Amino acid sequence: MSRSIVRQSKFRHVFGQPVKTEQGYDDIRVSKVTWDSSFCAVNPKFLAVIVESSGGGAFLVLPLSKMGRLDKNHPLVTGHAGPVLDIDWCPHNDNILASGSEDCTAMVWQFPDQMGTRPISEPIVVLEGHSKRVGIITWHPTTRNILLTAGSDNLIIIWNVGTGEPLITMDDHPDLIYNVCWNRNGSLFCTTCKDRRLRVCDPRKREVVAERMAPHEGIRPMRAIFTRDGNLFTTGFTRMSQRELGLWDPTNFEEPIALLELDTSNGVLLPYYDPDTNMVYLCGKGDSSIRYFEITDEPPYVHYLSTFSSKEPQRGMGFMPKRGVDVSKCEIARLYKLHDKKCEPIAMTVPRKSDLFQDDLYPDTAGPDPALEPEEWLEGRDEDPILQSMRDGYVPPKSRELKVAKKNVLDSRPTTRRSMSSCDGSTNLPVSHCLSECLSFG
Repeated sequence: MSRSIVRQSKFRHVFGQPVKTEQGYDDIRVSKVTWDSSFCAVNPKFLAVIVESSGGGAFLVLPLSKMGRLDKNHPLVTGHAGPVLDIDWCPHNDNILASGSEDCTAMVWQFPDQMGTRPISEPIVVLEGHSKRVGIITWHPTTRNILLTAGSDNLIIIWNVGTGEPLITMDDHPDLIYNVCWNRNGSLFCTTCKDRRLRVCDPRKREVVAERMAPHEGIRPMRAIFTRDGNLFTTGFTRMSQRELGLWDPTNFEEPIALLELDTSNGVLLPYYDPDTNMVYLCGKGDSSIRYFEITDEPPYVHYLSTFSSKEPQRGMGFMPKRGVDVSKCEIARLYKLHDKKCEPIAMTVPRKSDLFQDDLYPDTAGPDPALEPEEWLEGRDEDPILQSMRDGYVPPKSRELKVAKKNVLDSRPTTRRSMSSCDGSTNLPVSHCLSECLSFG
């Protein structure tokens, strides 16, 4: 008697379901900038989308509850002098968002729970340190007020947005940086670059601790993210321009753990990773489908699960943090798909008959509380995210104001640039000197 062996997984039957039309967000003019970012950021309170605007750059911030057709008078966020390229919500404060732009600056914004009717043009912090456009913005996963920016000047700068000053500058990349991703506790980050190298960097030592030349042989852009166990998941292209994904152990970069060819298409695959389920969702720019995979310890290590398909191609995608999903419907992920003129939420659901809380689907997940202060992280401490139970669903925390300690306003010199040059990797000053220089404020 022959038995076909099917791999057991509780996520084998996950299916994607778009919301009803009236639960989407309509009349949004999504940006047409040619930049491979997701153009969309979402958290349990707000949806933010980079939009078309004349004279400078703008993005839109909507409370999640404000579904349907966009009010023509809804205010835009218009502080940048050039097109906005990337946005990211702070993981420790749902009312704080950072943006990067072609105007060479990054800005940090605070939004009230109830949005007003006037355009918002005053950020709470302006971060000036890049000499070319700022295309990548990403918050530290466990430390309060630490933000990483990467620009077309090939620089990576790590800021303390509480003081508005740069703490660490790295210039290890000889060419354009495609993406940056922190590991789970924020002790390392990985980058992909136009020089076709995948790097793992230790920011506090200001050095590249591991690198791999051409994890994908094609010359088109790559993406890389850390998994929860410290491996690297990458997407790229083969020499014949087929799209490909890989799984790598950064302590042994010689051979991939897994390498899988997918299809022939031009769109860069943007990976969105859920550390609680160890699932990764691949969304290609210009694709009309979302593929999802489960990463395990058993061969072939990266297991294809299914594909969500629709008729219209996606311009970008937002990924909801786990604490914002609906546990009562066995929803394990929610993606926000950008079309030309609208944003469509897509719920990824595990089919279950019981209405009870499903413990196996919802392990404790990263909550909004930071595990470290900036000074502790700079001194070398690492902490995993502070976890919270999903049993009672999502309860929005009260809006907390970001306190920014500003320098003496009479000191009109460009303090950010001065403190950056004294703290970059080219000097031989001890770290303690740099910290006292960067963290002192009047």
